[in-house]
Amino acid sequence: MVKSAPADEETRTRARTRRAILDAAVEVLGDNPAAPLSHVAKAAGVARSTLQRYFAERADLIAALGEYADELANEATERARTTEGTGIEAFTRLVAEYFTLRKIIMLAFGSEDFIDAPPDEENCSPADLALFALVERGHEDGTIDPKITPLWAQQLLWSGLYAGWTYVTTARVPAYEALTLCLHSLVKAVERRPDRG
Repeated sequence: MVKSAPADEETRTRARTRRAILDAAVEVLGDNPAAPLSHVAKAAGVARSTLQRYFAERADLIAALGEYADELANEATERARTTEGTGIEAFTRLVAEYFTLRKIIMLAFGSEDFIDAPPDEENCSPADLALFALVERGHEDGTIDPKITPLWAQQLLWSGLYAGWTYVTTARVPAYEALTLCLHSLVKAVERRPDRG
C-alpha cells in the first residue's frame, strides 16, 4: 500500500497539470485562436515540452478542449441546481452559469462542423438531459410555455448565449450587462405567460 501513495500523487499532479494547460488554452486561444502553443505553455506555467507530453499536436489540444467544455458544462449544470425550484427558476440559474463558459464554448464548439451537426439525442450529455428535464418540469409546473419543446429550449439557450457572448465584444459592454440582457431575453422567450384575451 505504501507504493500506491506516490502513484496517487503522480496521478493528481498529472491531472492538475493537464487542467492548468486546458485552462491556459481557454484563455490564450479564446482570445487569439491562432496563438502559438508556446503562449499556452507560458500561461500554464509549464515548459513547451511538458505541454507536448500531454498534447503532442495542436489538434490533440483542440480535441481535448471539446471534452473539457463538456466537463465544464456538466459542472455548471450541477451548480445551477436544475432539479430545484420551478422550471423557469432553474432555467434562469442555468443561463447564468453557462454564460461564464463563453471562451471554452466558443473555442471548442464554434466550428462549422459542430454547428452543422444534427442533434443526436442518443449521445446527449448529462447537461443536455438536465436541461430537457427542467423544461419538462416547467411544463408541468406551468412556468415554461408548453409550446417550447426541450430541444427548442436547447437551441434558444445556445443561440441566446452566443448572442450575449458576442454582444460583449461588438457593443463593448461589460459581461454583466450582456448577461442581464441574455437572461431577460431567454426567460421571456420560454416563460409561460397568461393568455391574453
